[in-house]
Amino acid sequence: MKEKILLELKMHPDYISGEEISNRLQVSRTAIWKSINQLKDMGYVIDSQTRKGYKLLESPDILLPLEMKKNLNTVFIGQSFQYLEQVDSTNLYAKRIAEDGFENGTIIIAEEQLKGKGRLGRLWVSPKEKGIWMTIMLKPKISPADAAKVTLLAACAVCKAIEETCNVHPKIKWPNDIVLNGKKLCGILTEMSAEQDEIIYLIVGIGINVNLELQDFPQELQEIATSLRIETGNPVIRKDLAAAIINYFESYYKAFIETGGIESFIQEYKEKSAVLGREVRVTSSSLQLTGTVVDISNEGQLLLRLEDGSIKEIISGEVSVRGMDGYI
Repeated sequence: MKEKILLELKMHPDYISGEEISNRLQVSRTAIWKSINQLKDMGYVIDSQTRKGYKLLESPDILLPLEMKKNLNTVFIGQSFQYLEQVDSTNLYAKRIAEDGFENGTIIIAEEQLKGKGRLGRLWVSPKEKGIWMTIMLKPKISPADAAKVTLLAACAVCKAIEETCNVHPKIKWPNDIVLNGKKLCGILTEMSAEQDEIIYLIVGIGINVNLELQDFPQELQEIATSLRIETGNPVIRKDLAAAIINYFESYYKAFIETGGIESFIQEYKEKSAVLGREVRVTSSSLQLTGTVVDISNEGQLLLRLEDGSIKEIISGEVSVRGMDGYI
């Protein structure tokens, strides 16, 4: 109800009476009053005058679908939206609702995550109204073996959107981290449900540290994590950035689905790489390697030159890539 009333306020730049809202929405004046108060609690500045009605004076930076859709130019990504003030994890929520069916391109977005999830089971700090915590739900007709490529295109989309809205130039730490000035800014977690050669659904979780300040990070992360606010010195309008990410994601994703490959954006991915040409450590539960990253293949694999000169193909999954002296 409050989103419908908010839309009415946005459609009327001057005052609109409670009676007019009541007639247009077929709701009681009491319901309108309650919804107006809820909007005020969310940070909307609304002037109320007895004979004039209500007027929207100022909108907060929250991620309501209504606030974001005005900046979307997508065909299907984000046409269906679920907004949550608080959730355990947008990926976990997406998995729960996926079993009952969903519209391809559905976006789950939350103001706060209580159990934000990163790769390898790591916790992702997700404070209220300071980041972008969202999941894109997809039904791609691709092989499960190609699912990891969606992570690569998502990374390109995030970088492009950050460049456009914040005038900074982040890098991609293969396969799924976005870094700025050597510190982690964003993580991407792609998960799927599949049977044999068929993907039932694919979910792409994107967590971006937007307006976090240093004290928002646990002590152990303050040396390796950062936010756009910390790096730029200015607060960032989250709803504009989120909309830009969704727009770019659809563009890259459509090209990927149409061609069946990543050739259309792999060069861009390489140009944004934080590891290409660098000596790194690659570790997993069964693997420990040191070498120089010489390329990223058209299949999205990391090509590592070992000390003996041989080339090792590294497939994304349960592997971790680190710089020789730290995070990157």
